[in-house]
Amino acid sequence: MIKFTSYLTEQKNVHMEHLEDSIFNFGVRGARESINFLQSMRDMLSGSTKKPINATVKWDGAPAIFAGKDPRDGKFFVAKKGIFNKNPKIYKTEEDINNELSGDLADKFKLALKHLPELGISGIVQGDFLYSSSDLKKDTIDGEKVITFHPNTIVYAVPFDSDLGRTIRNSNIGVVWHTTYTGSDFENLKASFGKDISTKLKNTKAVWHTDATYRDVSGRATMTQKETDAVTKLLSRAGRTFQTINGRTLDAIADNEEIKTRVKTHFNTKVRAGEKIKNPKSHVRDLLDYVVGYYDKQIDSKKTPKGKQPWMEKKKEMMRFFAGSNMRDLVSIFELMNYIIDAKEMIIQKMDRASTIGTFLKTRNGYEVTAPEGYVAINNDGSAVKLVNRLEFSRANFSSDVIKGWEK
Repeated sequence: MIKFTSYLTEQKNVHMEHLEDSIFNFGVRGARESINFLQSMRDMLSGSTKKPINATVKWDGAPAIFAGKDPRDGKFFVAKKGIFNKNPKIYKTEEDINNELSGDLADKFKLALKHLPELGISGIVQGDFLYSSSDLKKDTIDGEKVITFHPNTIVYAVPFDSDLGRTIRNSNIGVVWHTTYTGSDFENLKASFGKDISTKLKNTKAVWHTDATYRDVSGRATMTQKETDAVTKLLSRAGRTFQTINGRTLDAIADNEEIKTRVKTHFNTKVRAGEKIKNPKSHVRDLLDYVVGYYDKQIDSKKTPKGKQPWMEKKKEMMRFFAGSNMRDLVSIFELMNYIIDAKEMIIQKMDRASTIGTFLKTRNGYEVTAPEGYVAINNDGSAVKLVNRLEFSRANFSSDVIKGWEK
């Protein structure tokens, strides 16, 4: 089984897992690390740690953008996630962009290629494109005149006549940075999260840029003793539940891709539906029904005995796992997840209070206040996980009542 911390620090930052999914992904180690992460976040917010965990804010930007100097020839480039292809796709000229991209996406990367070299980027950085000047809108929310940009699901709003509002209005593009890369070639790039990127770059009129580093400049995100005690209580329950689970069951999920996929797929249907697991026993029964139904459907779809046989064997293997003490452990695993999610959401709600830019959903009936997308927690060893209120953000993502940035 891949080590929890090794997996997170060695991978490129193209996909990051949710904190609670570490239980499925890394078994015993993942469960233990999830609890440890939340203990560190609690201590950071209560001001009771000498080694604060780092955190970055997840901005709901699009598209992802990479920029910097090609380590092979020193020439400036911009890129999408194709930078990690076997043959990296990077853009050093407008012609390169025109050969690969079109429409609004091409326009944004041309602006990035034109203006980002002015920042004096050293090495390679990754971020999210927030806006070009044509995306900025003047609006009024709750009686206040604001400038907004709406790259994806969340609308960001800044007071129109504030210093920040004027800076954004006078810029050509906006970018938020969250990751730096080092390496002698694209194949061997190593990611570092939450490194105060923006403070090391030049400021120019054309580019409003910030980094995703979490900062509580207001002091409003400090936990009270009562709040700290409430999180501690949840984490204590999580710890006690963790101790009741057979480690072999946890590691069996992490080590078997088929089992892990089925468990996570069923769990994610609940997330997308905005449903919390209120009854772990019932959820495990539903999970078993889903697994049986999935394999029966695959078996029935094959026309010959030869075609059915592999799926019948897979079903037998799965049924060996979904039986006996493993079923009891699965109930405890989802109880553990509930404690972790509840503690995580308390921490997220507190961190949200430090937000300095308004975040809203644009609905058919007007604007609705929402929280930032979430956070990335970076441990002292460099490992990182997402802290997101998945039910709330999934509701916004999948709701037809919420207007997305790409919709007219």
